Amino acid sequence: MRELVEKLFAGEEAWIVGGAVRDRALGRPVVDVDVALSEPEQAARHFARESGGAPFPLSERHGAWRVAFEGGRTVDFTPLRGPIEDDLATRDFSINAIAERAGSDETVDPYAGYADLAAGRLRAIGDGVFRDDPLRLLRGPRLEDELDFRLVPETEALIRRDAELVTRPSGERILAELRRLSASGFRQLEALGLLGRLGGSLDGAGRLGAARHPDFDLVVVFGENLLKLPISNETRRFARTLLRAEPPTDDSPRSIHRFRRATEPWGLEALAYLGADEFRDSVLEARARQPKKPLVRGGELGIPPGPEVGRLLDEIAEERAAGTITSKEEALEYARRNARSVRSDG
Repeated sequence: MRELVEKLFAGEEAWIVGGAVRDRALGRPVVDVDVALSEPEQAARHFARESGGAPFPLSERHGAWRVAFEGGRTVDFTPLRGPIEDDLATRDFSINAIAERAGSDETVDPYAGYADLAAGRLRAIGDGVFRDDPLRLLRGPRLEDELDFRLVPETEALIRRDAELVTRPSGERILAELRRLSASGFRQLEALGLLGRLGGSLDGAGRLGAARHPDFDLVVVFGENLLKLPISNETRRFARTLLRAEPPTDDSPRSIHRFRRATEPWGLEALAYLGADEFRDSVLEARARQPKKPLVRGGELGIPPGPEVGRLLDEIAEERAAGTITSKEEALEYARRNARSVRSDG
């Protein structure tokens, strides 16, 4: 993508800025390219025609356009309304305030960003960067975490000074930054006075990183407070499953079946969250033995449709897991006996 930008806009006042410059200097994969130039819409449409990407306005207010590709890759075109130095002065950290002119070797680095890249430093370009955009309070620790850099003391002091602003960005933007943090990143949020303001806690820090699910650490850190963020329905189900999970009483087939019924498909993550990894092998064995189809279906039980059918099928599945029922005939007999008992109680 960058090579095509270089080719199409060589000789123009077009500058590659931000993460694309930073990541190339660090030898990291470049996924997103940002280009500052005078006519973003025209440039985006031209780039889309040549690349096969999909152009659309990113911000009507600011005049930015994006060209999107499969796999999440993007090229953004933002308006350049003056000298490139003015554009760089609006950015957050020195390593993101470097510009390279498309199709040439010309670079502009007014804040010594290349030197900070070489030294592994993360430094704000001014005292007001976090007040201008409070999301940067999270972006700083996230970049520190991802790049294995260190915030310089002066920038740490600015973050602590402005920490109370951390809840001002939209929940979606906050969540996007939090999702990219490792365990050490969450610890840095705590050290900088940000985590508690967001509703998080390191009380369960020993469980951080214990499961690979992308939202596992969020549940560990935020608990019920995670449900207040604009998470997807899938993440909400995942979080509630872990928060409500109870460990198996023992490693018997019946107990493991009950645990799995309450937690799957996230049984292993629930064990990690509960600190009950001693049951991991039992859950894996139960998964491996999981029958491909039930012994009976609801329509075969001989009772009217309703909750009673679901309850009986669940009980039959549990008895099958425990080994007390092994055939369709035994399952139907269990249903007949159990259903009659329930009716007589009514």
